[in-house]
Amino acid sequence: MPSIWSTIDFKLIWPFLIGGLAGVPLGTLLIAYADPTTFKLSVGVLLLIFPTALYLQRAPMAFSFGGRAADAGIGFAGGILGGLAGLSGPIPILWASVRGWNKQERRAVFQTFNWTVLAAAFVLQAVTGLIHQEVIWLTLLAFPGTMIGAWLGARAYHALSDRHFRDIVLGLLFLSGLGLVWSSIH
Repeated sequence: MPSIWSTIDFKLIWPFLIGGLAGVPLGTLLIAYADPTTFKLSVGVLLLIFPTALYLQRAPMAFSFGGRAADAGIGFAGGILGGLAGLSGPIPILWASVRGWNKQERRAVFQTFNWTVLAAAFVLQAVTGLIHQEVIWLTLLAFPGTMIGAWLGARAYHALSDRHFRDIVLGLLFLSGLGLVWSSIH
């Protein structure tokens, strides 16, 4: 987060944050009712179709329909997925590609939104007893790899053009979708 403070435009981000924070409690509530296989398959298919369509759309897009209300709705959907499964990022990331924001705007929205929504989901899930000691240990185990990945990602980010950044993000979303679909059918 400290590396992006200067690029954060809170006028751009606030609708996402308000929508996202409103969606986290609903997502957390849905944990008890969601079928993991159906959920993984549904999100996986979404992540196969939309990144592919956006990648194949080579002409720059900059749709402004819906304005801040649409941004808040996208934030709400991301908040639900964040509270349900820690997947707060994909929908806002895809939306940012449709909006046509540059890589600095996208990164500021992604990181600020994801950090805020996932922190809120963690607190809500901890307070409601959904986080067990095993999850804490697994989180600590994954922490070094997460930090190394974040450091490498920050280094790669600075070397990428706007177009390459967009393509890599869409490619990573596609690979995530492939993994979700694969794990739901095997």
